[in-house]
Amino acid sequence: MSWKAKPICFATGNAKKLEEFLAILGHEFPYQVVNKSIDLPEFQGETDDICKAKCLEASKIIQSAVIVEDTCLCFNALEGLPGPYIKWFLSKLGPEGLHRMLEGWEDKSGYALCTFAFHTGDPKDDVLLFKGMTDGTIVSPRGPRNFGWDPCFQPLGYEQTYAEMSKDLKNSISHRGRALEALKKYFVKSSK
Repeated sequence: MSWKAKPICFATGNAKKLEEFLAILGHEFPYQVVNKSIDLPEFQGETDDICKAKCLEASKIIQSAVIVEDTCLCFNALEGLPGPYIKWFLSKLGPEGLHRMLEGWEDKSGYALCTFAFHTGDPKDDVLLFKGMTDGTIVSPRGPRNFGWDPCFQPLGYEQTYAEMSKDLKNSISHRGRALEALKKYFVKSSK
């Protein structure tokens, strides 16, 4: 049976990520998406390698077509760190600590990178990657504290942090929104 005959599983237990994911995909996405929270190992390495390993592991566990996401917050002064390890830095330091990490640096610029990885569930198939990036500045936290490092990331060309923006504005310019547009374009094209 083709993977296209069954729902695609988005492997996440994060309700906010799922909400943004579905809002950005919109109604024109040609496949049904369900979500499942699964425990995946914390792979280390470069972003692409981490995404591919996570996706293959999720595919083995779920036994069907799967999408996983990896989000990075990269500081230019630190040559891309914390990058894929942002989850751990955020949990230990909070948004204020992320900003303080750059106290000794003139360069406060950085970028948010989102990578979605898709695998059909067939071991013969390769993992496909869809990326989106938003340049910005790491600032003293402003706005609601309900979604990760959003309060300390101010996208280039805007006066607001992600946390201060409306959901629609953030989704239209965010790293996640850009990665999902690439993913959606691929799936719409492949459904024809």
